[in-house]
Amino acid sequence: MLLEDGTLKKLSQGLYYYPKITAFGDSPPKEDQLVRSFLKDDRFLLTSPNTYNRLGIGTTQLYNKRTVYNHKRHGEFKLGTRIFDFRMKAHFPKQLTPEFLLVDLVNNLDALGEDKQLILKNVLDKAKNMNTKKLIKSISAYGSIKAKKVFEPLL
Repeated sequence: MLLEDGTLKKLSQGLYYYPKITAFGDSPPKEDQLVRSFLKDDRFLLTSPNTYNRLGIGTTQLYNKRTVYNHKRHGEFKLGTRIFDFRMKAHFPKQLTPEFLLVDLVNNLDALGEDKQLILKNVLDKAKNMNTKKLIKSISAYGSIKAKKVFEPLL
């Protein structure tokens, strides 16, 4: 009944939302609320390869995918019209930091459509200008073996 009259909208199996009506039509749910409902947990970190562009190290590609680090689910899921790549990780920060983003970029470099050599050079240059203590902490807590090798000259 609620679906038929448009009061509720179905996003995926077992996941519904009550749309807020705007001048442009129904507004979609906020991503963090959507992921929180899907996981039934609030321990997750929502990010995107697009956030690497904030670091100013030469990444230029735009991606239509969001990455969700969490403790419960893994795989790609379409929630409504958005695609989320859920990755189970033992450790991730509660908030995005520049240090975590830099380490995460190196962790995921092979999956990005970027010039790897140029990006790695720029990553090392950027790392020299960051808070060393925070960067070392991020590398040891979140870095893959590959990332630790890349950052080894700085440690």
